[in-house]
Amino acid sequence: MKIFHVADLHFGKVVYGRSMIDDQKYWVDRFVENCASQKPKAVLFAGDIYDRAAPNEEAVKLLDDMITRIAELGIEIFMIAGNHDSGQRLSFGSTILQKHGVHISGIVKKELDHFDLTDDDGTVVTFWLLPYADPEDITSALKEEGLNSYEKAIQRLLEVQTVDPAHCNVILSHQNVTRDGVEAERGGSETMVGGVGKVDYSVYDRFDYVALGHIHSPYYVGREEVRYAGTPLCYHFDETKRKDKGYVEVILRGKEKPEIHDVTIQPLHRMREPFVGTKEELDNLLLQDTGRGEYVKIVITDVPDTPEICSYYRALLGDRGSVLMEIYSTASGFGTQTVSSFATEVKEKSLEALFTELYQEKTGGQSPDKAEQGLLKYVADLARQKKEGEKVTSEDIRKVLDRAKEVEAGGESV
Repeated sequence: MKIFHVADLHFGKVVYGRSMIDDQKYWVDRFVENCASQKPKAVLFAGDIYDRAAPNEEAVKLLDDMITRIAELGIEIFMIAGNHDSGQRLSFGSTILQKHGVHISGIVKKELDHFDLTDDDGTVVTFWLLPYADPEDITSALKEEGLNSYEKAIQRLLEVQTVDPAHCNVILSHQNVTRDGVEAERGGSETMVGGVGKVDYSVYDRFDYVALGHIHSPYYVGREEVRYAGTPLCYHFDETKRKDKGYVEVILRGKEKPEIHDVTIQPLHRMREPFVGTKEELDNLLLQDTGRGEYVKIVITDVPDTPEICSYYRALLGDRGSVLMEIYSTASGFGTQTVSSFATEVKEKSLEALFTELYQEKTGGQSPDKAEQGLLKYVADLARQKKEGEKVTSEDIRKVLDRAKEVEAGGESV
């Protein structure tokens, strides 16, 4: 049985102030073309379908178009919510969608959603759907106490599932999976704090293939069958270290070891490794470079990044269809006044104003809505209660998450 494993689509993402929706549409078209020509039995979506819990209209339309086209090819779809998704929103209409071969799980349950497909040779493959969950979610689902770590909670949840060892068992999961406490390689656009939510790969030992989401690099953890698909596109210049992006093709042969291949889809715009050097070196590099239609970052090492220099490089790259996404200077002796002025400016602004500016930077200029403003104020009030030098604790994070859930439960988007 052939299956395609994708993850971390982040539909609706804004990178350095630029919407990635056109790039994502282009990728979807190429992926659906591969589905039509390669005819997998199923496509697995391992979480972070959207970039935010309340996705914009374009992102929702793109997902609708994608799953409709795949389902019309007679291909089964299995999808889980990631930590960026609203599980309730993502799984809306899941009952009727199941009748059309689209299986979505957004909220963790005591008995995980699972579905059987029969291979051409008669082998039954069971697909288990485990959406992103924290210990509190699993404690509530199981009605058990003492599940105070991600690993313990996930392990206990999987222990109570009736997994038939005679079947080929495939699980979709969106967690920070590690081997002996060592984390997988991260990408720069991931926002989860390092070390939080670790789950050892051994908790999935009863499953023949583990389709993971959350880490942005294609990577296997512990054994080759426990695998991250990575993002379909580079969403940060740090991710250019693993620039061959795409999806994972898996050939299941019953209980035998699956055959696994990384498949690359060339993007609409390639994100380049940053250009670093003096002004003269950068001029020579860029004038000799033949790249076209790319996303570019420039780091100048000897002069400040003045508006004139920024405009010069923006025009130079624009002539070849490329986009200057980020530019800054590391030159010593320059920027001291800028840093000092920035520090003064920061001190003079309220935390709410600073949060709002960061929000606008990450969303391409969008302003937070009323619900989000309320949550930002709540976070700012918590921060003001801290003494100077006092660190953020896990309890602080829990309070913010609880407040966000309260707002979501009240029907407001965060």
